[in-house]
Amino acid sequence: MTSSIRTRRVPTDRLTVQVTDPRDEGEPVVFVHGNVSSSAFWHSTMALLPDRYRPIALDLRGFGGTDPLPIDATRGLRDHADDLAALLAVLGIDRAHLVGWSMGGGVIMQYLNDHPAAVRSLTLVNPVSPYGFGGTHGVDGTLNSEDGAGSGGGTANPEFVALLTKGERGEDSPVAPRSVLATCYVKPPWRPEGEQEDAYVDSMLTTRTGDDHYPGDSVPSTAWPGVAPGTRGVLNCLSPLHFRLDELHLIDPKPPVLWIRGEDDVIVSDTSMFDLAHLGAIGAVPGWDGTPAQPMVAQTRHVLGRYAAHGGTVREIAVPDAGHAVHLERPEEFGAALLGILTA
Repeated sequence: MTSSIRTRRVPTDRLTVQVTDPRDEGEPVVFVHGNVSSSAFWHSTMALLPDRYRPIALDLRGFGGTDPLPIDATRGLRDHADDLAALLAVLGIDRAHLVGWSMGGGVIMQYLNDHPAAVRSLTLVNPVSPYGFGGTHGVDGTLNSEDGAGSGGGTANPEFVALLTKGERGEDSPVAPRSVLATCYVKPPWRPEGEQEDAYVDSMLTTRTGDDHYPGDSVPSTAWPGVAPGTRGVLNCLSPLHFRLDELHLIDPKPPVLWIRGEDDVIVSDTSMFDLAHLGAIGAVPGWDGTPAQPMVAQTRHVLGRYAAHGGTVREIAVPDAGHAVHLERPEEFGAALLGILTA
């Protein structure tokens, strides 16, 4: 199906969104990508769906071919969730199955929170914690500092941002996009095959950089590690200062939820290699003051546990020996789990 999908730009009342899809008929299944990527990371997954489904993958603002409008991080992930709502309205889709990877998992959780009756099912693929990325402790997402220190735009690796901006396609640096794909998006030694890996790197390089996009702006903080989130851009919209879902268990109706993740994910983890607090604990960031790492997986389990306790249906699948992109690394297992939730 990857050879038959079409790519088009769809105008909405918010922005023009680039969409890839194979057909106009069928039960809609909408795929939302993660940070520093695009809809290209879903092409192989879309091919797993039978003809009765209508797979749709969109590029979020500032990624792929969608308009690079600025991101108002003070709204958390609502800029992205509202863009999704506007797209579905134009496509005439009242209810859809939603599948979100990493940051995209946060986007569809926000959409579910705001539009519960419009969601047939929710599939979370190695999702960001419902309490954002960085700067919290405990399963209830308590802020480490009231200014959100340890999260936001200032936590990005500056060399990675520079190489991303430059459009670097090689892997001479351990933080070049291709290197990050091979060592962090997936679990080594598994790697996508040649042309497929090139396509994923090209996808990563569509990421717009700067204060309004990736990683976003930042402000100094008196709390360790000395940086707090700003109000613009991608990493700030993921900050727990701006994004948190404390009342997801109260929505009605409650569609079924599938949470599937690679057990060896180094990005979204209770010991994330992208969380400054964990990096401080292992000596990779100097001056660590004992600030605890964010228990990202435990936080997601806590929120989804409350969802289940209040009448929702949740299935958690942890895939051994897989990393952050479990849908790429274990396509057959992922496809079977996805079809299970779509037919539930």
